[in-house]
Amino acid sequence: MIEITGIDHLVLRARDPDALITFYTGVLGLVVEKVQERIGLTQLRAGTSLIDIVAVDGLLGRMGGAGPGAEGRNLDHFCLTIRGFDLEKVKAHLVAHGVALGAEGLRYGAGGEGLSIYLTDPEGNGLELRG
Repeated sequence: MIEITGIDHLVLRARDPDALITFYTGVLGLVVEKVQERIGLTQLRAGTSLIDIVAVDGLLGRMGGAGPGAEGRNLDHFCLTIRGFDLEKVKAHLVAHGVALGAEGLRYGAGGEGLSIYLTDPEGNGLELRG
């Protein structure tokens, strides 16, 4: 039997990888852990997990077909947990960075019930931030 302990990584295919990297590092505070330019991959550290950004025109990205868009997404959304989550402070931070806010509310996730807010990144990927 195997035991799943969490999310290791997510892979986001991007038309504009620089915009995504700027969003996740500049707005959400992730750090670049590894860049593999030859294959068009940048890996960002998100706590104990990684978010991989793959350029759709890079070696890996070309294997996945067309890039993300309104008619065909590569991901509905993913959720990042935030230590010391304070909804009003999170909203103020996002607004200060020009991020449009989505629905907020109490939702069930891996850690049980928790307050969260939805938003989208520059490529239109759905993102949920929660405590």
